[in-house]
Amino acid sequence: MKNKSIVFTGCDQVEVQDLEENLEGLQAHEALVKTSFSLVSAGTELTCLAGIESWFTFPSTPGYTSVGEVVKVGDQVSEVAPGDVVYTWGGHKQYNRVNLARPGSICIPVPAGIPLPLVPFTRMITIALTALRVSDIELGDYVAVTGLGLVGNFAAQLARLQGGSVIGLDHNPGRVALAGDCGVKNAIVMEKPSVAGKVAEITNQQGVSTLIEASGRPGALLDGLPLVGRYGEVILAGIVRGEYQANLSAVLDYIHLDTRGNLTFKGAHEWRFSVARDPFVKHSIQRNSEIALDLIRCGDLQVAPLLTHTLSPDEAAEAYQGLKNRKNEFIGVVFDWTNV
Repeated sequence: MKNKSIVFTGCDQVEVQDLEENLEGLQAHEALVKTSFSLVSAGTELTCLAGIESWFTFPSTPGYTSVGEVVKVGDQVSEVAPGDVVYTWGGHKQYNRVNLARPGSICIPVPAGIPLPLVPFTRMITIALTALRVSDIELGDYVAVTGLGLVGNFAAQLARLQGGSVIGLDHNPGRVALAGDCGVKNAIVMEKPSVAGKVAEITNQQGVSTLIEASGRPGALLDGLPLVGRYGEVILAGIVRGEYQANLSAVLDYIHLDTRGNLTFKGAHEWRFSVARDPFVKHSIQRNSEIALDLIRCGDLQVAPLLTHTLSPDEAAEAYQGLKNRKNEFIGVVFDWTNV
């Protein structure tokens, strides 16, 4: 059976291919899902396209967050049924097979009332939510988020929902403006040396108590450390890619010396939590995903402004070029598979 798929065939090479795949004989715990919409995770997928990610080999289909309709299920599947609309970690392809028995799989029925193009943003929300789960943010705390792409924007919105007074920071004026549209009251272009003075003014010269670094940009951490007040926390939400040379002693001083802040550093990678629910652990990616879907449904999270482009799979090459070269315009790019 033909399965239309976006394929990275080599560095900076994007094609749309009809792949011959066996989509008929499902295993007992599998569901076949016909994709409606899939979202590009720009940071990960652009590094895959550049040949930087060692785990991604050419040719392969990228993508890991989508929504679609269950077409059929194996004889041991009880969680979903044909006709259900589900959120999954499917790639950029017309059909995805989901093994519900695999510990690392997600297949969650979508609550009524959510526009389907917004559902794949759930993955970006759960990535951002990890930073909030490990934080000590309390009502009234000042929180800075550096990097206002999808993950950073959602981290800023979630920090506000958790009671923080949020400052959003990015070098890109378009992303700063978009964060303001999403309810981030203090969204600032991160320009030296003025940003430190602006943050100090907002925080009554105390600095922020929590810094969430969501850009993954080499050097962003050092730029953000002077913004954190004494005994604050620094949460690393973005994956740093690429080489960066600096004096590590400056970072260690912020951790160790009271005069530089005596800061606590915390890792907040998505895989900090298990995927499936565990009766002995409060948090899981599945629970976070269900919470994220409900936040979209009730409107507590602003998602629609982040959907900047809805493109057909045949426009994939254009999508990745835009995400790479026109970051001011291309923020949330969704592929529409409904007419395939």
